[in-house]
Amino acid sequence: MMFFKKAKYGLLVASSLVSSLAFAGHTNNLLEAELDGRQEVGSEQSNKRISGDPNGRGEAYVFGIDNDPFTLCYVLTVDKIQLVPVGSGIAAHIHKGNRGENGPVVAVLAGPEDGNAADCLTEGEAGKFPTGIRVSEILENPQEYYINVHNPDYPAGAIRGQLFYQSDD
Repeated sequence: MMFFKKAKYGLLVASSLVSSLAFAGHTNNLLEAELDGRQEVGSEQSNKRISGDPNGRGEAYVFGIDNDPFTLCYVLTVDKIQLVPVGSGIAAHIHKGNRGENGPVVAVLAGPEDGNAADCLTEGEAGKFPTGIRVSEILENPQEYYINVHNPDYPAGAIRGQLFYQSDD
């Protein structure tokens, strides 16, 4: 598990707890994504080799809550990208799409304006699941989803990472 030096202590504890819970008899899978600018997919008109921030990186953990099939929680840490307040253009999402392709936003995450974000989202919560996707679809098919972090320098995406089962690494 990779941690960033600038991550806040509380988020580090949360990330450690998330990893510990995955092996403590819980029934939900722990998903992970390693984000960087090289995974960004540019438009067809773009001739750039790297569409995202070449220095940016990040890490995310996504998991469900036992006995609650409607709630999805996450911890997101980013580093070496432009950080601004949420209202100024930083955003994070889960998109549906395989590696190498862009797809629609299916879950709206908190923007990591200070380099960190963590929350739990519940199906039916206003604006959180814009396509009406079910939490179970993300948790059961992580390879079909990716996390993308956007900022003013890279509005189409600064860093991106495909979700995978933590045990798959």
